[in-house]
Amino acid sequence: MLRVLVVDDQDLFRGGFAMILDAQPDMTVAGEAADGAEAVRLAVELEPDIVLMDIRMPGVDGVTATHEICARTKARVLVLTMFDVDEYVYAALAAGASGFLLKDIRRYQLVDGVRVVAAGDALLAPSVTRRLVADLSRRGHAVPALVARLAELTERERDTLRQLARGLSNAEIAAALFLSEHTVKTHVSNLLGKLGLRDRAQAVVFAYESGLVIAGEH
Repeated sequence: MLRVLVVDDQDLFRGGFAMILDAQPDMTVAGEAADGAEAVRLAVELEPDIVLMDIRMPGVDGVTATHEICARTKARVLVLTMFDVDEYVYAALAAGASGFLLKDIRRYQLVDGVRVVAAGDALLAPSVTRRLVADLSRRGHAVPALVARLAELTERERDTLRQLARGLSNAEIAAALFLSEHTVKTHVSNLLGKLGLRDRAQAVVFAYESGLVIAGEH
């Protein structure tokens, strides 16, 4: 049973999200918070699996709360916001968020999103992914410190990271590299550990910033 903490300063949104998630057979809403400070307190106290996090809130905002929660708990954070603005995407991912969706999604997409993030996969709205990749490619150069860290990976782990950064699932990576899905899962786990990355969302950013993957390259 997935335990979810719902965080939103608007009571209507918060109640609606909680109702949708609590109705799922594999989910339960462990708690609700109206601001970032309360979110951090409840995340530490309740130990949820997933925190559904709003960005713009009075007092402690969602980015700050995400950073604190990721640093102090094992919960994965799925950011849900009305604002499709680059600065929030980068700030949330840098803070440790595992997913980023807009509030105009359908209810089934919200439910699926929680399950995807709980399974350890990255989740970014398509428009967010396109803009993130475009921005990283515009920078035009790899970060030297990250390039050096690529040497820690085996050739197969680098191949896996390339495919992961292009949005492929474990099954798709397995097919592309002619490996078993179990082997791919092992490679993903190993590369995350070696690079000190929390999850696949951070791995995507690392792959582009290190120059391992270049936007538009196949």
